[in-house]
Amino acid sequence: MLDGVDDVMGVITEHIEARFDMNLAELQKAVTAAPQANREATEIVRWHGMLAESQKALERTEDELVAVLETQPIELGDRAMAMAHRVNMAVTARNGRAMVVQWLLDPTAYGKQGLAAERLARLSRGARQGPAVQTSAPFRPATAPEPASGRRFLR
Repeated sequence: MLDGVDDVMGVITEHIEARFDMNLAELQKAVTAAPQANREATEIVRWHGMLAESQKALERTEDELVAVLETQPIELGDRAMAMAHRVNMAVTARNGRAMVVQWLLDPTAYGKQGLAAERLARLSRGARQGPAVQTSAPFRPATAPEPASGRRFLR
């Protein structure tokens, strides 16, 4: 089915190539050779790959749906409805991944400026020293302190 789905990959690929001033194959080679050199490029290439996988899955499910529809009478059966559901899920997955790539490409996107962006930058640079939640028991003195009420317990 050609209803513009090929355009999604083409448009996003063009945006990536314009952003990095090289074709996608060259960018993929550069990222493979030095993934830490540009983390942004690495993330974009990784998500573009997942987007391409989603696009292929969508095309497969659309072809399967067409095959089922060609064998069905005018009324749609359970099998055709299940296939249509699969196509809808594949479209959703593909579109979600496309949105992630678009967000990665947009330097002014929500969350990339202000306090959230500063926190994200600190985390991506590895500035965080430990876990956000304490993972070991807090230090406790060897002897228990005397109760504050003034009562003393028998020992």
